[in-house]
This record gives sequence, structure tokens and C-alpha cells, in this order.
Amino acid sequence: MGGHDARSIRDYEGASLASGASHEPKWLRWMPGLTTLFRYQVAWLSHDVIAGLVLATMLVPVGIAYAVASGLPGICGLYATIVPLLVYAVFGPSRILVLGPDSALAVVILGVVLPLSAGDPQRAIALGAMMALVSGTILILAGLARLGFVTELLSKPIRYGYMNGIALTVLISQLPKLFGFSIESTGPLQDLLAIGRAVIAGRTNWIALAVGLGTLATILMLRGNRRVPGILVAVVGATVLVRAFDLAERHEVSVLGSLPQGLPRFAVPWIEIGDIVPVLIGGCAVAMVSFADTSVLSRAYAARTRSAVDPNQEMVGLGAANMATGFFQGFPISSSSSRTPVAEAAGARTQLTGVVGALAIGLLLLVSPNLLQNLPTAALAAVVIASAVGLFEFGDLGRIYRIQRWEFCLSIACLAGVAVFGAIPGIGLAVVIAVIEFLWDGWRPYSAILGRPDGVEGYHDVTRYPKARRVPGLVLFRWDAPLFFANAELFRGRVLAAVAESPTPVRCVVVAAAPVTSIDVTAADALADLDETLLAQGIELRFAELKDPVKDKLRRFGLFDRFGETRFFPTIDTAVLRHQETA
Repeated sequence: MGGHDARSIRDYEGASLASGASHEPKWLRWMPGLTTLFRYQVAWLSHDVIAGLVLATMLVPVGIAYAVASGLPGICGLYATIVPLLVYAVFGPSRILVLGPDSALAVVILGVVLPLSAGDPQRAIALGAMMALVSGTILILAGLARLGFVTELLSKPIRYGYMNGIALTVLISQLPKLFGFSIESTGPLQDLLAIGRAVIAGRTNWIALAVGLGTLATILMLRGNRRVPGILVAVVGATVLVRAFDLAERHEVSVLGSLPQGLPRFAVPWIEIGDIVPVLIGGCAVAMVSFADTSVLSRAYAARTRSAVDPNQEMVGLGAANMATGFFQGFPISSSSSRTPVAEAAGARTQLTGVVGALAIGLLLLVSPNLLQNLPTAALAAVVIASAVGLFEFGDLGRIYRIQRWEFCLSIACLAGVAVFGAIPGIGLAVVIAVIEFLWDGWRPYSAILGRPDGVEGYHDVTRYPKARRVPGLVLFRWDAPLFFANAELFRGRVLAAVAESPTPVRCVVVAAAPVTSIDVTAADALADLDETLLAQGIELRFAELKDPVKDKLRRFGLFDRFGETRFFPTIDTAVLRHQETA
């Protein structure tokens, strides 16, 4: 992107945020593409058109490959490319994000479509389309409810583990096509064993394997080259090779075949009652994965162009694109970390790039649907495998292993869950692990007895400062978490243990409560019970640095009146001073 154009785009963003947005109708904020259209600069047009045409050359083979990998006819991949690009251009907040079929979703879609469709292409199309409708509905509702923060609930190690598991599963699912045979899929590890048995049994089509490996090698070698479209070069080369040497007939190399002529048509997908539950689960899973990927990629490109992207609007835009593709024989889609850089490198300025790419694909379907009939299936498998290789994350996992072993183990557990049980159960496992991880620190938090070390300001953990002086008759107790039902009894027990272990008879316990950000009814009742227990021993329970919102909750629970204003202190020092004055 040239310096002048980059500045003009940033100036455009600043102007829309500073002045124009305040005068626009409220409904227009849900259609950022229209705002872009109203302020479109003629100087951007040539860049967007050229970038769109370049992008289309990559969108076609990738869309077909991911459709086949998802258990759907190849034409569905083109439908799931055309429609989302057009819809996101209206509803999407990102200026150059490219949407379409995605390798990370392929295995999730396949896990639903393959067992339910029983080899029926029409039923597979209906199932994939309904998953897109479910995913789109969830994303739109979540965006309207301003739940764009939800993907932040999955920690980085868990996301890495899940995506590594997905990448491994995608890779395994494409190996039979690469080797030129087929197997009955029963799960990633079982499939790997079946592939091994098939290879040992001599079922490998060596010509198909050579074509696939050559395609894969070409893609990987040209991956870092922004001037040469590696996927296009590899796929065209494989197609020409198959056609020139008649490999489909002479060596039984499987090819794509002719695509239907014409554009996608509106159709309501109908599924059987027994399919509803797995489709709902699959739709929820792809909604979570697609938004997690899209939000990260969207933020990354927003930072590069110094523009603002609303994560809630991103949800709405992604949801609208999914819903639309569900009504036009598509399947769930996401953003693409491989196609978006192509658009950027080709000079894209706005979402008109995606519109041009979609129109170019539509023209291909109308004018020359047989152009790709000799595209070998092994080459499509190579495209998906190359994408799966890019999903693996090992470098940062190594860093996590060195600094936090238990989080590394969580990541490996998520990977194993996806690899053993499949993508959808693996997602469920990742969510469960995330919830457990979230609760663990609060369930069994750190607590400390405080003393005053010489030469150090303030009160600190006596286990870190063994020579710290403790105030006679006083237990200073710090609790490093919110107080809620899961840790209330633990809090009570640790306070009583601190009293029992005090080197001097205790007359007062002061809870250093700055880390306590919340309290619930169960914890409030536990506090009342602790207060009764301590008073029976002649000990008064007091609080220092308790936040006002937590005090408000204590008032609602009736505890503030029970304790009285005199038991609450703004700082630990004032609490200690009061104790010393009344000693």
C-alpha cells in the first residue's frame, strides 16, 4: 500500500469517526459498507478492481478444495465464496477482510455432514446450508447483544491446542485423497490406522500421489512470495498435467469434473428432525471458531491500517454473510488468513475488492463452468493440507512450555481431545477446560498472612519475607480473588487456620480485601458464619481497602449493618493503627 493511499484511508477513517458518523442515521451503523460507498474515492477504484481479479484466481481453487474437504460438492465452495463476499461488503466493518470457506471449519462441517448425509449430495448441501444458517443466527444475535468479547474467554494455550488439533484432523482427512484412494471415516486416529492399512495393502495410486505432492511442494515453496500466486500456479499446473497426459483415463486419477452452469439460487434448506441436534451443535461450534479467527484477523488488519473495527459489528457482518450463504447452497464460512494478505498485497483499498472477486467467479460459472473439470482431487487435497500446515502453532507453545507447564498441558489436552474424539467433541472439551481454567484460580486462590519487613514499605507475605514483623494480637490476611460460592468455605478455613497459627493471642483479624472484586450470597453467608465463630473466641473481623461496589453488595446482603462502619478501613495502615490504639 502506497504512503499517499494509506494516509488517505486513515484520513477517511478519522473523518468518519470524528464528524460524519454523528450525522448518519442510526441504522446505517449496522451497514458500514454503505458508509464506505458514500465516501468512496475514485482513486481507489483501479486498485480494488485489479486486486479483486487477482484475488479471484485464488478464491476458485481454494473454495472448491474446502468444499470437497467439508464433504460437499465442489460448486458449493464457489457459492460459499460469492455470496459472503457480497454480503460482507455491506455489513462488514473491516476494509479488506476476505471471507469464504475455511480449512479450520472444514473438519467441523465434515463431522456433521459426512455421517448424516449418507453419501447423498443433496442432503449434504442441505445440512451444510442449515449449519450456516444456525451459525449466522448465533453470530447476529451475539453481535446485537454486544457479546463480541466472548472469544477472549479462551486462553491462548487452549486456542493453540484446539487449532493444532483441528490442523492435525484436517491433514489426516485429506491423506486418502492425496494417496488416491478412499476410506470410511470413523474418527481421526481410526482414519490414520485405516490409511496405514490401505497403503500397506497397495491401494496407493502413485500417479495421483505424485501430482498431489508436486502441488503441495509448489504451494509451500511459493508461500512467502507475494508476487507469484503459489496456489494458482500449482493448481493450474496440476490441471494441465492431468489433461495433457490424460491421467484421469489412463491412470484413474480422480478429477473434479464439470461444475453446474449458473449462479447460486435461493433455496430454504430442509433437514430431517433427527438431524437437528447435531446441526445445532455444529452450527454453534463453527460460530465460535469463525468469530474467534475473524476477530483476531480483523483486529490485526485494523491495527495495520490504523482504523477502528467494532467486534460486535464484526459478529453481525460475519453472521449476515453466513445466513446469506445458507440460503444460496453454501456452508459456514469465516475470514481467511491466507486470502486476505493476497488482497492486501494486490492493492485492495476497500471491500469492493471482494465484490469484484465474487463477480469474476460468477462470470466463470456462467461462461466457462468446464474450465476446471480436469482439476485432480489430489491437488485439491494438497491445497487443504497446505492450509492445515499453516494452522499449526509450535513456536509459541515452546515458550509456554518453558514458562508455564500446566498451561502447556492444557493445550496438549485440547489437541488430544480433538484428535481422539473429533472436532465437535473437541470444541466442547476446549470450552470445558476453559471454564475449569477460569474457575481454578478463583476456586483455589492464593492467600497470605502479612507482616512488615525491614527496609520495605508496606505489608507483605510472610512466606516471602520470613523476617517480616507481625503485629501482636493481629492477623493481617490477604485473599487474592473474588469471594464466591466455590471458595467461600476455603476462605473461612484459611482465616481460622491463620488465627490458630498466630504466634500471639489474636484479638483482631483484618482482611486485606483490595483483590476481592466481588461477593455472592453464599460467600456473604460464610462471612457471617466466620464472624460469629471469631466473636465467640473474642476476635473481631475487620476489612481494609474493600472496594465500594463490594461494600454495596454487603449492604444489600445486610452484612454492612451487621459489621458496622467502624470495621471498614480505607488502608491497611489505618486498620493497624486502630488496632494498636485499642490494644
